[in-house]
Amino acid sequence: MKVLIQRVKSASVTIDGKLYSATGKGILALVGIEKGDTLEEVKKLAGKIVNLRIFPDENDKMNRSLIDIQGEMLIVSQFTLCGDCKKGTRPSFDKSAPPDIANELYESFVKEVSSLGIKTATGSFGAMMDVSLINDGPVTFMLQLTHKTEG
Repeated sequence: MKVLIQRVKSASVTIDGKLYSATGKGILALVGIEKGDTLEEVKKLAGKIVNLRIFPDENDKMNRSLIDIQGEMLIVSQFTLCGDCKKGTRPSFDKSAPPDIANELYESFVKEVSSLGIKTATGSFGAMMDVSLINDGPVTFMLQLTHKTEG
């Protein structure tokens, strides 16, 4: 599972020219679900992200979490995060989870973040979306849980 997070002043998703969802100050999370990802990993990353101290305190030090600032999170499914560009010039998506499993875990991620007291908004799984954001910093982090393979 890979989640790219960006600290934002605001973020939104537009689909077919119509505003679908929007958030204020907080985090834009692009979520890539890989084969073998589990509900336990979803919960672990959701908890990590909402508690990650990436917002400034009164001394302008990254010392406050999304929970601390009562921020919001826009969560967008992003299967291309699972793309492997090591060979050739066309990304391989062999590591991406099948759509039905990916959607289930994506929805579980959204529910978990919400259950932690964060106001959430989402994209539409599988849709072509225009994602807009005003970066705050910019501050961007990649969080990743990797699976050990046998062999």
